[in-house]
Amino acid sequence: MLKVNNVTLSFGKRVLFDEVNLTFTKGNCYGVIGANGAGKSTFLKILSGEIEPNKGSVEISPGMRMAVLKQNHFEFDECTVLNTVLMGHTKMWSTMQEKDAIYMKEDFSEEDGIRAGHLEAEFGEMGGYTAENDAAALLSGLDVPENYHTSLMKELPGPLKLRVLLAQALFGNPDVLILDEPTNDLNVETISWLENVLAEYENIVIVVSHDRHFLDAVCTHVADVDRQKIKIFTGNYSFWYESSQLMARQMGDKNKKTEEKRQALIDFIARFSANASKSKQATSRKKALEKLTIEEIEPSNRRYPGIIFKQQREVGNQILNVENLSKKAEDGRLLFSKLNFSINKGDKIAFMSKDHTALTSFFQIINKQMDADGGKFEWGTTVTTAYLPNDNSEFFANANKDLNLMDWLRQFVPPHVTDVDEPFLRGFLGKMLFSGDEVMKKISVLSGGEKVRCMLSRMMLQDPNVVILDEPTNHLDLESIQAFNESMSNFKGIVLITSHDHTFLQTVANRVIEITPNGIIDRLMSFDEYLENDRVKQLREELYANVKLAKV
Repeated sequence: MLKVNNVTLSFGKRVLFDEVNLTFTKGNCYGVIGANGAGKSTFLKILSGEIEPNKGSVEISPGMRMAVLKQNHFEFDECTVLNTVLMGHTKMWSTMQEKDAIYMKEDFSEEDGIRAGHLEAEFGEMGGYTAENDAAALLSGLDVPENYHTSLMKELPGPLKLRVLLAQALFGNPDVLILDEPTNDLNVETISWLENVLAEYENIVIVVSHDRHFLDAVCTHVADVDRQKIKIFTGNYSFWYESSQLMARQMGDKNKKTEEKRQALIDFIARFSANASKSKQATSRKKALEKLTIEEIEPSNRRYPGIIFKQQREVGNQILNVENLSKKAEDGRLLFSKLNFSINKGDKIAFMSKDHTALTSFFQIINKQMDADGGKFEWGTTVTTAYLPNDNSEFFANANKDLNLMDWLRQFVPPHVTDVDEPFLRGFLGKMLFSGDEVMKKISVLSGGEKVRCMLSRMMLQDPNVVILDEPTNHLDLESIQAFNESMSNFKGIVLITSHDHTFLQTVANRVIEITPNGIIDRLMSFDEYLENDRVKQLREELYANVKLAKV
């Protein structure tokens, strides 16, 4: 058991946590959620002992071992990959080091022999004799190639270092596992592997993630960080979100009879309890939901941005035709070739590739920001596009750094909009949660998430009928991601999207196009259906055979 007792933390006049009391129990996975800046990562650091609270304490049952996903990617640079993973079990590692040091002695005494015997017994009880095989299996599950296992950490590319540190945290099945954004830089297959590991995990898991599909797959509970408090709710993220939205609507509907509201909530819990049987955390989550009372459901205090795209006009029959498009990267590797497809009315397309540079390059080409090496593309005359690039830095570059948000947005008002006054601009910025004096902020002080929200204001101004999104959830908090997701699901126009957000792709896309160096796979189906389709899996193997991909 892990307990948080009256924890209070403040930085100057800013109070982050005020007398927080929580209990985390074995067999549960807790997803810590909250707006950007609410203190999610800070809370994990309090749990791990990295930060001391101003008041209160964290109590862990005697003998329990805690493991934390390290954030310092250079801490183990002089260690081999395999040893870095083994160091995750600190007691086993220290036992092994002491044991090996004794055996290295030239004047090995009887006392040393007795001590070595005790250490061997302890080492065996901790699983030491299979440790290297176990560590190698974890690394393989996380797609760290075997040829890297004996390399020094400093020789690894950045994304691979993250995977090794994740293996380190998982190693030895710690009693308390603390993970901050564990899915960063993982591909779909590796995230699925991690979901399976955590769904079967029998100890305590506490995780921060912006990946809703991941939270839904692994979490039995949600720990909501809001207004200096943390409250634990039964169920995964989707259950928390939908139940809190339902409660908020019912509180706003004062004409409904109390008993009708109660029955609606009971029915809602029953539906989710039944759906839980389909999840990887089926047994524990279903039992938890069955015990849930409606008194435990509360409306969310979150603020969700108003992301609303309106089409100035509907697209015509010709939208986008792509013929034999090809492109090479700067290092000479082939990103894609033989790209041939057309976009039809009603299409919302998830674009995939094992090489994300291929996707970004394709989007830049069709937005006329990069030239293709061969082939051509043609937009229809009725099309108005709005593009959210992966890298928005040029929009906030030095030439614009002294502009406030109002003047920055004013630059992007399209010709068809004539009445551009202060209330008009405030309206677009207000939808993105910039209110009052915030609209006079200089763009040079904006956070990553605020810049993306500014970009969304710019896009909404265009009244587009085609929206193009390259990793749209980067830098956004869960509230903004949820609002954006719902907006694209409801949008009547065309959506072209690439994203690591599984839920976004599954709920928005009705078609999947995978771009490879040797052509495309194009299927009219959902994202999940695409990933599970046996014929698609076979085609992927054929198209990626002998392909030179970017270094991880």
